[in-house]
Amino acid sequence: MAEKVVITRDLMDGSRFRSAAPGVTIVRSATDDALTDATLVLVDLALGLDLAAIVADGRTVIAYGAHVDDDALSAAREAGCADALARSIVFRRAAELLG
Repeated sequence: MAEKVVITRDLMDGSRFRSAAPGVTIVRSATDDALTDATLVLVDLALGLDLAAIVADGRTVIAYGAHVDDDALSAAREAGCADALARSIVFRRAAELLG
């Protein structure tokens, strides 16, 4: 099963993550079976998912979103995400984060 999963519906995001970390699993939903064994999950904040529920499963969760959306980034940290980063930072560090 997948150890590193990205939850996004953005096709360009998925392509960038696959380029940076071949083998990463991209899913469109927090209910996808690929999350069962995931140890690391990156979540696109644009999806408006319940981050606390994703974090509650005991995996490392890193949220990413618009750098100007301080409220969403702060809310992600408060929900228990290991980090909440601007999209630009995530894509610059994608290989490191998913490596």
